[in-house]
Amino acid sequence: METLYHQTNKQIQEVQSQMGHLEGADRESVHLLENELQARIDQIFNHLERLEILASKEPPNRRQNAKLRVDQLKYDVQHLRTALQNFQHRRYTREAQEREREELLSRTFTTNDADTSIHIDESIQMNSGLRNAHRGMDDLLGSGSSILNGLRDQRETLKGTHKKMLDVANMLGLSNTVMRFIERRATQDKFIMIGGMLLTCVFMFLVIRYLG
Repeated sequence: METLYHQTNKQIQEVQSQMGHLEGADRESVHLLENELQARIDQIFNHLERLEILASKEPPNRRQNAKLRVDQLKYDVQHLRTALQNFQHRRYTREAQEREREELLSRTFTTNDADTSIHIDESIQMNSGLRNAHRGMDDLLGSGSSILNGLRDQRETLKGTHKKMLDVANMLGLSNTVMRFIERRATQDKFIMIGGMLLTCVFMFLVIRYLG
């Protein structure tokens, strides 16, 4: 298990490093880089499935720690997948806006009078303003979506960690006071997470309501 664990952890670090090259990649190479990153992320998830099986077969005194280490890897790669999806969404939106601008500029206008050029300039300026507004909304919505996905992943991770902590506590014979403290802390974390999700939803609604 240790060999596969360190191999998977190294792959996650390599993907994190490659993610930093996305913004600077040109239009032709960005597609290849995205496909490569997606393939490596899928491979990591396959390794994690194997690691979960191996962790469940560890000796009882090492099993809980092994599962926690696998959960941490899963948490890290889930964030990488969300970051890649957000980048792809922004790229698709940006390319669509560039196509719209090129179509607008390539239209043939009949120059009957001096007002025609003014109307063309106004149309270009209006389209540019709308494009900037849409890009801002897309970035805000993408950030909100990323936050919600991150909070949802954290909730699932905390649920699994909480259960494993209780199992470890039972195995070690900890007192009821310590057990209640662990449960109370988990409940507080859950309320904080729910509050964060609600605030994010309200923020996204206000952006759509007043900027849409």
